[in-house]
Amino acid sequence: MRIFIVEDDPFYAELLAYHLSQNSEDEVLQWGTGRECLNNLYLNPSVVCLDYSLPDLSGEEVLKKIKVTNPDVRVIIISGQEDIQTAISLLKMGATDYIVKDDDTRERLWISLTNLRHQEGLQKTIHNLQEEVGRKYSIDRSIVGSSPAIRKTFSIIEKAAKSKITVSISGETGTGKELVAKAIHYNSARSGKPFVAVNISAIPKDLIESELFGHEKGSFTGAEARRIGLFEEAHGGSLFLDEIADMDIAMQSKLLRALQEMEIKRVGSNKPVSVDVRLLVATHKNLGEEVRAGRFREDLYYRLLGLPIQLPPLRERNTDILLLAKHFIKNYCRENGLEPISLSPDAQRKLMAYAWPGNVRELKAVVELACVMTDSNTLESEHIQQMHSSPLDALLTEELSLKEYTNRIIRRYLDRYDQNVLLVAKKLQVGKSTIYRLLQENQL
Repeated sequence: MRIFIVEDDPFYAELLAYHLSQNSEDEVLQWGTGRECLNNLYLNPSVVCLDYSLPDLSGEEVLKKIKVTNPDVRVIIISGQEDIQTAISLLKMGATDYIVKDDDTRERLWISLTNLRHQEGLQKTIHNLQEEVGRKYSIDRSIVGSSPAIRKTFSIIEKAAKSKITVSISGETGTGKELVAKAIHYNSARSGKPFVAVNISAIPKDLIESELFGHEKGSFTGAEARRIGLFEEAHGGSLFLDEIADMDIAMQSKLLRALQEMEIKRVGSNKPVSVDVRLLVATHKNLGEEVRAGRFREDLYYRLLGLPIQLPPLRERNTDILLLAKHFIKNYCRENGLEPISLSPDAQRKLMAYAWPGNVRELKAVVELACVMTDSNTLESEHIQQMHSSPLDALLTEELSLKEYTNRIIRRYLDRYDQNVLLVAKKLQVGKSTIYRLLQENQL
């Protein structure tokens, strides 16, 4: 560290400089007045050890000007006064420490600088970790693929990262919705702040308010201490609400108010707490259909819609299947200290022929298991296990007439969409009268 000692008593300044120079990694510079110190701030000191009583400027004036010039410089006040109010005032202005001149001053100053050095090391570590996470979730590295469907998604993610707009991510289970949310956060202006994720469907509906907004001590049975909610944890950063469609309708109104006012109230408190979060939401359901069915508030739907990102299922990214498989194999080998493993032509054909109903998540699980099963540096077809036949393959195993297949498809759609004939007719592009007739004739 480069340390400034600002002290008008030459003997005392020399004494402090000698003491601090015992650490050969530090550079110690001395200045006799406040103006000399301010005129040399271009040298970018790490710490300024500032005498409170200087001949030209008060320690308070010098501290203010240092903080205006470079707020990151740490300032330790060394004073002959033991006035508590003065010390508190200076600490509120941004001083790092306040040390009274006495026989223990040098020792206390050494300890204070040691603590600062430790804090600086921690900050560098945090900064390096943030940079590493940022590289990990860079758009082109975190989301693997070159198919037209995923390239289109990349361009939307890049737009989302450059803006503050709410993002709604939809797609089938296993398509990588949380990965997209992280890519948006870590490539945005909020990347240095928290990314907080929660799966709404995993939290009981009577606990979701406390989870999101926090609670006060004694607000309910078991609330033994104040708890900060996820909104406050994500302050300044991004909050990712996965499976937002599963949120209880009563809680939806409270979420809407929090987003409109950008403030929350902890359970058991009437005091509003301001929050600054960028909201990212995801669901595997069709939110528009949830609104029409009365299970999701229309006003919240429009509040959350923001920039919609629809993730394509893996079956629509055929050219990415082998690319992803090789990526997962490479990562598995690196993490487990294995030699590189390749895919045989038969194994590649088997992977390409499958419909992947579990999407990218299923592909990752299958190829990692294959890496465990092989005894060589090549994955063969027999190593590719735990793959279920596609819905179409299962449907065609029975020898039925076209009419029987048609009726079975209509019945399956009616079950999926809660017997909503109009919606099914629209989905299958058939007349609603045809479905009503088949129902009346008990053919479904």
